[in-house]
Amino acid sequence: MAQTVWKGHLTFGLVSVPIRLYAAARSETVSFNQLHKICGTRVKQKLFCPSCEKSVERSELVKGAEVEGGRFVLVEESDLQAIQPESGTSMEVLEFVKLEEVDPVYFDTSYYMVAENKAGEKPYFLLQKSLKEMNHAAIARLSKANKEHIVIVRPSGKGLMLHTLFYQDEVRQVSDYGQDEGVQLSDKELELGKLFVSSLAAAFDASKYHDRYRENVTSMIAAKAQGQTIAAAAPVAPPPSMDLMAALKASLERTQQQSTAVVDASVTAQG
Repeated sequence: MAQTVWKGHLTFGLVSVPIRLYAAARSETVSFNQLHKICGTRVKQKLFCPSCEKSVERSELVKGAEVEGGRFVLVEESDLQAIQPESGTSMEVLEFVKLEEVDPVYFDTSYYMVAENKAGEKPYFLLQKSLKEMNHAAIARLSKANKEHIVIVRPSGKGLMLHTLFYQDEVRQVSDYGQDEGVQLSDKELELGKLFVSSLAAAFDASKYHDRYRENVTSMIAAKAQGQTIAAAAPVAPPPSMDLMAALKASLERTQQQSTAVVDASVTAQG
């Protein structure tokens, strides 16, 4: 069962919607344990206090923030609760923006937003349908995990999704990004580039994509557990060096050949 990660109210104007947030996605990876090479035993990490010169338990730890002079200010959980802004329990819509104007680089973590009870369903779906028909999204604030986030609420399917956003000062800038001075593209090169894009154009379907590295790691672990020897994969040769026009033509030809092969295989399977 999905676990609630935040519970409170979403407000727009004088309308208040009781809602819950559920994590919409999480990264999956194969985790490894640290073992003692000599005996194969899983090691444990100990917390050590250099002042007392002894190991300490987690129950003995408190939060502290470093200030000038290398001193630390102790911070209790009650201190953090006392300064929590109203966005800790209530998200007020600050403004509505066109969804297309929000650069995806600002998107951080995604959550499903669900109406908490029957009373909240009508205003919830009123907001969802209004945003969907106008292609807009709501900007609000949300306090969670000791941080106040700026968030965007957008329609998705028949419901609402919430995404925490990076603040502008959290988005890194790269000085040479997008510097196209001196780059000249001919009409023929652009035409071939667009043809190549068209040759691979498809409706997005997330189910088509898999983490092949994670699958390979899982298979490798299973094989080693059975005492099998793992053969090294052949190195992938870099593509041959050629000018842009030749590379585009070769890429387009290869894509067309692959598409024909897929169609032929499908016809053979059906026959």
